[in-house]
Amino acid sequence: MKLSELKAIWLRLRYRGRLTIGERSRIRGAIIDPGKGRIDIGKRAEIKHGAMIQAIEGTVTIGDHFSLNPYSILYGSGGLTIGNWVRIAAHVVVIPANHGFDDPDVPIKMQPETRLGIVIEDDVWIGAGAVILDGAHISRGCVIGAGSVVRGRTDPLGIYVGSPARKVAVRGVKKAAAV
Repeated sequence: MKLSELKAIWLRLRYRGRLTIGERSRIRGAIIDPGKGRIDIGKRAEIKHGAMIQAIEGTVTIGDHFSLNPYSILYGSGGLTIGNWVRIAAHVVVIPANHGFDDPDVPIKMQPETRLGIVIEDDVWIGAGAVILDGAHISRGCVIGAGSVVRGRTDPLGIYVGSPARKVAVRGVKKAAAV
């Protein structure tokens, strides 16, 4: 038995009932912590060194054929759902919660959070250093450019870049040549 398989078995035993890891998934030097919540990882997922998945008090559900690259962080406070064939590059942060800060007389830590959740549909690629904020819904087939900040809902097959992210192209649609 490989060391990665032993680690997966140890994680399942430690977090019985709050963590499932699909067959043929590989976790290498990552932190997977359901806390008081739940994490479900599909089959053939690859989670690389330094990556972190923390459900906290929420739920993280990840589909099949998923990859999470080094030093990316997925939180589950408000619920995080990720589809199949999703690629997340290094240093990405996905956080389905946001601090309230409306009342200047109350410390930010004491103000209520929003927890709208995040959905990332199938066949999405999120570039290095992107930040996905509470309430985001990334539609099927999207590409999110490196360093982009995503809020709200994207269109299917859209290519989004910038802060805030904006659609600059659509996958599969060729631009007309300039004359």
